Amino acid sequence: MDLGKVIGTVVATRKDPSLEGTRLLLVQPLNEKHEPISEPLVAVDTLHDAGVDEIVYIVTGGDAVSVIPGKRMPVDVAIVGIVDSLSLIKEVDVPVDTPSETEN
Repeated sequence: MDLGKVIGTVVATRKDPSLEGTRLLLVQPLNEKHEPISEPLVAVDTLHDAGVDEIVYIVTGGDAVSVIPGKRMPVDVAIVGIVDSLSLIKEVDVPVDTPSETEN
C-alpha cells in the first residue's frame, strides 16, 4: 500500500461496464513526509467516500484489479482506505549493551 492525496475528480461519460457506479479520482502519490513522489494517477474509489484533499491508501497493479471481492475491474490504481492519522517513528541507533571487561 502507498499513500496518496486526492487532488481532483475524473469525469468519464463512457467507461467499462464493470466500473459503472464507481468514482474515479485523481490521486497524487506521496512519501511518508506527504511530499509528491511521482505524477498524479487516476484511481477508482472503492470506498465511495474519499474526498478532495484527503490522504488515502492506494494499491496498484494486480492488487487494484481484485479489490472488490468477486469483481475484477480493469484498473491500475484503487483507493482502499482513508488515513485518519499518520505517525512517523524516527529510527534511532541504540547501542547494544555488552558485558564489561570487569564482569565475569
